[in-house]
Amino acid sequence: MNKKQKKMLTRIIIAFVLFAGLLICEHTGLLNSIEDTWILFVVYLIPYLVIGYDIIFKAARNISHGQVFDENFLMMIATFGAFGVREYSEAVAVMLFYQVGELFQSYAVGKSRQSIADMMDICPEYANVEVDGELTQVDPDDVEIGSIIVIKPGERIPLDGVVVEGESLIDTAALTGESVPRKASIGDDIVSGCVNGSGTLKVQVSKEFEDSTVAKILELVENASSKKAKVENFITKFAKYYTPVVTISAVALAILPPLILGGGWGEWIRRACIFLVISCPCALVISVPLGFFGGIGASSKLGILVKGSNYLEAVAEMTTIVFDKTGTLTKGEFKVQTILPEGCGEEELLEMAALGEGYSNHPIAGSIREAYGKSIDMNRVGRAEEIAGEGLRVPVDGAELLLGNEKLMKNNGIAYTPCESAGTIVYAAREGKFMGAIAISDSIKDGAKEAIQSMKQVGVKKCVMLTGDRQQAALAVARELSIDEVHAQLLPGDKVSKVEELLKAQEGKEKLAFVGDGINDAPVLTRADIGIAMGSMGSDAAIEAADVVLMDDDVGKIASVVKIARKTLRIVKQNIVFALGIKALVLLLGAFGLANMWEAVFADVGVSVIAILNSMRALKIEK
Repeated sequence: MNKKQKKMLTRIIIAFVLFAGLLICEHTGLLNSIEDTWILFVVYLIPYLVIGYDIIFKAARNISHGQVFDENFLMMIATFGAFGVREYSEAVAVMLFYQVGELFQSYAVGKSRQSIADMMDICPEYANVEVDGELTQVDPDDVEIGSIIVIKPGERIPLDGVVVEGESLIDTAALTGESVPRKASIGDDIVSGCVNGSGTLKVQVSKEFEDSTVAKILELVENASSKKAKVENFITKFAKYYTPVVTISAVALAILPPLILGGGWGEWIRRACIFLVISCPCALVISVPLGFFGGIGASSKLGILVKGSNYLEAVAEMTTIVFDKTGTLTKGEFKVQTILPEGCGEEELLEMAALGEGYSNHPIAGSIREAYGKSIDMNRVGRAEEIAGEGLRVPVDGAELLLGNEKLMKNNGIAYTPCESAGTIVYAAREGKFMGAIAISDSIKDGAKEAIQSMKQVGVKKCVMLTGDRQQAALAVARELSIDEVHAQLLPGDKVSKVEELLKAQEGKEKLAFVGDGINDAPVLTRADIGIAMGSMGSDAAIEAADVVLMDDDVGKIASVVKIARKTLRIVKQNIVFALGIKALVLLLGAFGLANMWEAVFADVGVSVIAILNSMRALKIEK
């Protein structure tokens, strides 16, 4: 408990002791000897003010600001009314149990925020910078790119950078939810927010603090609560109109029956007070956001960042999931598998391909240079011309070299031999003569097959794969992973068009998610109902473009966030039906004089507590 909660608990105990004493005196007849009504009023007013002075103050302050209809106003009017009809004990009881419920709500909210608070603790307080041979602690905001910082064992990494000295194990649990540390040595990238293990590291800073992984994650977490689900927005609007309606109804209940039927003002005012207590919307206003907050907190424990409850709600309604292939379902580690020369030797074919791909940063180009394994003299290579969707044309030793797919061969009139190998095929032709083909394939990620199975088990109807790779390679991956639908040989713009086609085929509330690496797939991530990015331990584009970020690239966690989302939405709906149902029943009984103030307290505080306990189940992660 925090200081404020402890203070409230003290007030509750004092008020309860005073109230219990008064109840004992009342039931033993000691209070019956007091004939002066004002003395009784003052006696009961003491515990009432001890427990309820802040509610009256808040209600008065809100009224002065034009915000009349809220739960504070309802409690104030209801208890004032109870005092007015000399139901002193009931007035104190209503305020006491209302504050008990408020304390419980405050504790529950604090508990549900703990996962998010743990995430907020990743923020570093300082960075160690070496000045004149001595370490000086400075604010991470003041460290410039290129500076060398020293991270001691047990310290939190303050900024993103590259290890230039030392070796250690890095605890990434705060970001990824994984308990197994990762090794970091010279040349490795490390990201802020993680905790250094047993070794001292010197790190060259690569990003300023405001652009670092930890800063972006903190911004994401802080803004998550502002993006509300449809059901949350409904409750907000519902409470806005609901409170004035029940207040007016209570006034009508107090005034109209005595005027029409004659007499009995005290009884009808009492019924109106009961009506007001019952109608307090706390159960809905607190439990619904609390449920979503619990779901977001449970996700963060697994290293899954959800940017708002609206996205959690969308994940719960997701039935189609679309994957980018490379880097998402496969490792993105391309290796040359087969070399098929024609009219030349393997060595010559590889050499020409390596020279032609010498300036390219594409993973396929890198795999060809790696397979060649020798130094490349780029003085032999002229200016390359990239042909979109086909490959490239580049002069090597003064002769035109074509490297690319079947389209490139056909469009240039090259008589080539088609290669049926799985994977990406790079065809080569020099001076119009076909040289052969190189088959390059990417290995499937560990656990990808199990991840697809898990998604289908949690209710995802269709898994689709989009890739720019050739049809045979795409089909080979799809067969191994049991993908339902494959679209291959797509240009980046084609992926957006294909996602739009799939979106149009969706029915009703069904949602579509796209899973990509968050860099090349940013347009598609934005276009889908839910963009799920592979966070790559701090990919800027992933965090910015996606709605959900998997901080450790584990596609198996998608099934987990679907389960969390559906459980959260189920809990929220249960709370809405339960709270409205109980309140409607007791309101009806109260209007006909069949419910007393104690039943009203249950309909308010009791229902709130039960709904909050139900909401807290969203925090629990099912193994």
